[in-house]
Amino acid sequence: MSAQIRRETGSRRQTTDHDTVDRARAGDREAFAALYVDHQHFVYRYLLFRTRNRHQAEDLTQEVFVRALRHIAGFTWQGTGFTAWLLAIAKNLHLDEVKTKRSRVETLVSEVRDSDAHDRSAEFAALRAMEAVETHEAVRSALYTLNAQQRQCMELRFIGEMSPEETAFAMGRTVGAVKSLTFRAMQKLRTASERETAA
Repeated sequence: MSAQIRRETGSRRQTTDHDTVDRARAGDREAFAALYVDHQHFVYRYLLFRTRNRHQAEDLTQEVFVRALRHIAGFTWQGTGFTAWLLAIAKNLHLDEVKTKRSRVETLVSEVRDSDAHDRSAEFAALRAMEAVETHEAVRSALYTLNAQQRQCMELRFIGEMSPEETAFAMGRTVGAVKSLTFRAMQKLRTASERETAA
């Protein structure tokens, strides 16, 4: 029963997205605002994974929607969903950011009361940051062992936190195809992880 409910919910969302996008293309600002509310989280999670920087991901997410608003009239349904279009914009923005090295490093300096305690906490924070970077790099390198379709599916499902139905809609695939891609990708990642552990 729950699978049927999820299918019906996914179908309603696709219809709602289609109607909302069409209204936004016609110039309805409220429709575009509704699209922003519905899709902002997916775009942000995708960019956060790519940039590893909350502030940069927030800035790029806003820029994605600014560009989407500028070009919404040119959006056409070509077998992929609106979310996939937004993620393509996000991917291109991130690549532009990396290419031009526009990354801004912002350092917040707080008042130091106890320099010894500050040194210990700074060391601890640095170690935690290094562990996070290592984990992120391991996940990223593991994802690049997948083919492009598997990688996109995994990013949407687990980084974008999309349901199989939402992922299928975003990729222009069936739910069965998404489940198959997810299964094969998980097998490939598990095998790669086992090889790395054995080495």
